[in-house]
Amino acid sequence: MFTHIAYNNEILSGKPHILGTRLSIEFILELFASGATKAEVLKAYPQLTAEAVEEALRYAAQFSETTKRVLNKNADLYKRLS
Repeated sequence: MFTHIAYNNEILSGKPHILGTRLSIEFILELFASGATKAEVLKAYPQLTAEAVEEALRYAAQFSETTKRVLNKNADLYKRLS
């Protein structure tokens, strides 16, 4: 599903990152959040490809939706148990 995303406990303490780099998904999101464009990110980090950056954004979006569902499910469970 994600061919550019890697996990390795030896790299960035296991944070998801772009395969073959030490650039975490979190870092890439922070670049965009600070106002960087895709062109600026690719110019600043030539080891990245456009496909890898796009996949990082898709990964983050999917992770965010999964996290939201889990938190909502657990919130419902917590309410029922309280």
